[in-house]
Amino acid sequence: MTTNFVEELKWRGMLHDIMPGTEDQLARERTTGYIGFDPTADSLHIGSLIPIIILMHFQKAGHQPIALVGGATGMIGDPSGKSAERNLLDETTLYKNIAGVKSQLERFLDFDSTAENAAELVNNYDWMKQFSLIDFVRDIGKHLSVNYMMAKDSVKKRVSGEGDGMSFTEFTYQLFQGYDFLHLYENKHCKLQMGGSDQWGNITTGTELVRRKAQGKAYALTCPLITKADGSKFGKSEGGNIWLDKNRTSVYKFYQYWLNSSDDDSIDFIKKFTFLNKETIDALVAEHAEAPHARLLQKTLAKEVTILVHSEADYENAVKASLILFGKSTAEDLKSLDEQTFLDVFSGVPQAEVKKTDIENGMDIVAAFAENAFLKSNGEVRRALKENSISVNKEKVSDGFVITTSNLIANTYVLLQRGKKSYFLLKVV
Repeated sequence: MTTNFVEELKWRGMLHDIMPGTEDQLARERTTGYIGFDPTADSLHIGSLIPIIILMHFQKAGHQPIALVGGATGMIGDPSGKSAERNLLDETTLYKNIAGVKSQLERFLDFDSTAENAAELVNNYDWMKQFSLIDFVRDIGKHLSVNYMMAKDSVKKRVSGEGDGMSFTEFTYQLFQGYDFLHLYENKHCKLQMGGSDQWGNITTGTELVRRKAQGKAYALTCPLITKADGSKFGKSEGGNIWLDKNRTSVYKFYQYWLNSSDDDSIDFIKKFTFLNKETIDALVAEHAEAPHARLLQKTLAKEVTILVHSEADYENAVKASLILFGKSTAEDLKSLDEQTFLDVFSGVPQAEVKKTDIENGMDIVAAFAENAFLKSNGEVRRALKENSISVNKEKVSDGFVITTSNLIANTYVLLQRGKKSYFLLKVV
């Protein structure tokens, strides 16, 4: 074993609950362990990064990780941490989501079949589809009492009046998840299930099922749910979830999310979301404390996570896009951005629509500013031009300049600027 898995999680603040004997089991032999991923969308978001990273640490420590995609359980809906039943997915959407999640997990884990601890991807629909209701109730349901299932926090909260109660569908969820563990125990020699702290009840249902039905010993480990120091929800921005798919969340926006972490959060996040060792992180924290304005921790965090999820080239492009607002950049730099990144960079900038024919015929710079109400009058625009404070696509222009199709970014936009910080967008329609 290259590292002690549990010790690694402890110093990173990634261990919440651990069943007695788990650490001894991991020290005794290479152990197979799994985490389940819910295919509620065709991409995971950054809330899924912690379980992914735990599986990566698990594999680096010499153990064998299994990533389970919940094709069957995704049809039911996990009640843990929920106050209302969510909409169930149809089969077509579910298969699309499963394919998307699988392709993302393959980026993070080594599925090379020649390695002794190669990771494995499984879909619980593959074994659950064989079960009839009668068989499931007879062979699995009889091993756990309703009293046992009712004692779980996720059930108690809902039954005692949080939300609209709980349907039988959701009530059976812990049985389904418990059976997953039993199936993997019997067929893959899997002895450990891991997950977020809200999953403890479902996970221990699995260990209990293994004990009662297979007379075996299984183990459980959970990590804390990520919270932000200011109490706001982790993984959310004004535009919603921060996704791992760059088509849903641009790399620029992804990079900016981490770059904008508070000092307190960045100290926590750099331990949890990167693979930098303790000495490196301690040195970074100390250096950051000496000059917090330099935002060394945030920059390092944003770099490491962006490269982990996307690539080094994507990270460099995100940095370049970030510098467009604050650094010296050219029209060519702007034109190198894809449309979504360009719009993300200039999100919130005042916009006006102009006809394509106006640009094709040439639009006078004074009219571009004044007629679109970016500046109050032709006189104000001319004064700004005399002061050399007007730019088109980050390049200074003078009175008499005409905007043409050659100035279009992504064939649609022209970026106007007065001074260093006042931006305006013309959108050609």
